[in-house]
Amino acid sequence: MKELFSKPSQAWQRLDTWLWAARFYKTRSFAKEAIEGGKIKLNDHAAKAASHVKPNDTLHISRAGEVWCIHVLGLNEKRRPAAEAEALYMEDAASQARRQHEQELRKLNAIEHSHQRPNSHARELLRRLRGKT
Repeated sequence: MKELFSKPSQAWQRLDTWLWAARFYKTRSFAKEAIEGGKIKLNDHAAKAASHVKPNDTLHISRAGEVWCIHVLGLNEKRRPAAEAEALYMEDAASQARRQHEQELRKLNAIEHSHQRPNSHARELLRRLRGKT
């Protein structure tokens, strides 16, 4: 059976490689650009690409208009399949609910700016958003 996490002897990992291994960014250079652009906070502080990430650290990631608040569960030097990469972190329930709400708002905004009548799916989104289930 393949190991999901790194060996226990490794106590930390570079932030850019962790973001790449956890599949938040496609390449390390994209991760580094995001870090240098202030899109990543490590334990509520500005981070650098070479910052040390350890299990139990908290990351705030701003990506594509979404803000993720995650807790690091494990380290992995290699990029693994998405199912295994998701085991490296756990997202806060509040963060997940906020992202889903913002996603519904973006869908609704796209519907409202289209010049068509809303279809049944759009009407259901509108009802849910207004609290009229």
